Amino acid sequence: MQIAFALAAGLIFGLGLILSGMTNPAKVTGFLDLAGRWDPSLAFVMGGAILVGLVAFRVAAARTRSLFGDAMRLPTANQIDRRLVLGSLAFGAGWGLAGYCPGPALASLATGGSKALIFAAAMLAGMALFDLLERLSRKEDGAR
Repeated sequence: MQIAFALAAGLIFGLGLILSGMTNPAKVTGFLDLAGRWDPSLAFVMGGAILVGLVAFRVAAARTRSLFGDAMRLPTANQIDRRLVLGSLAFGAGWGLAGYCPGPALASLATGGSKALIFAAAMLAGMALFDLLERLSRKEDGAR
């Protein structure tokens, strides 16, 4: 049952991205073009997502168990460190250059766009490289 709800949530999220136009890279680059023909519509989509997230996290924080009975495991990190800053910069640069972030890129795969496929392949390669470097780093730390 948990997998069915996860699938439904992902489908609703993807449909929302498609309907709001967030799977169109031109929409993202238009939002980032502050000196040209700025398109503020992405700000409204982000604002709506932030409001929904605030409510959802408040409700979740007040619970000890999920709707499925599992223990609640909310993020506890609250420090801004080098890894967070560098990761945010890499994410932002990729978002600005490609016009995609992971969710819209995956939703765009449903429309068969080659740019989304290239982005998703590069994203998966980057994730694999990160995982490899993390494992190598842990091995080095253990050897010291």
